[in-house]
Amino acid sequence: MALVFGRWESEGVKISDLGLARYIVLASKTVPHTFGRQTNRKFEKGKMSVVERLANKVMRSGQGKRKLSGKYIRNRGSCSKKLQAMKIVEDAFLIVERKTKQNPLQVLVKALENAAPREDTTKIKRGGIAYAVAVDVAPMTRVDEALKNIALAGFIGSFNSRKSASEALAEELILASQEDPKSVSVKRRDEVERIAKSSR
Repeated sequence: MALVFGRWESEGVKISDLGLARYIVLASKTVPHTFGRQTNRKFEKGKMSVVERLANKVMRSGQGKRKLSGKYIRNRGSCSKKLQAMKIVEDAFLIVERKTKQNPLQVLVKALENAAPREDTTKIKRGGIAYAVAVDVAPMTRVDEALKNIALAGFIGSFNSRKSASEALAEELILASQEDPKSVSVKRRDEVERIAKSSR
């Protein structure tokens, strides 16, 4: 059986949230890289390894147009550089293993379960008036949001800092897996759910 990055096996990893179990794929590949085979097929990303999906989120250029913590976070230099993104994720996993003495795949799964929002808001227009309504979030969207927020936390932690991207990502994975209030992804989940609760 192939080990992820040639180090960690996914066989003993447990997924507690049954709603997410179908979309947290831990396919054992030495190099988690599918070369974009699932890009143009609907719902195919649900069959892709979450390790590769995390690396894809790390490849983003940053937050984009919206401000995050009062500043724009752009151009980290890893946009479209898949090998660099995978190296960041692999190094983050090594740090997680060293600090927690656990399988980093299990820490990643726990972080995803804790960072995934269950409720969000959508805008509905009736009679020319638009207002927000709370809705349940689809399981695939929950995994997407959790991965995006964990990767963004890595950006925030290493932005204008001496901390490397791998260290920031590893720290976020550990905090999110423990559902620590200091975790950026857990904070964002709580904020989304709080807004949804007020829109019920």
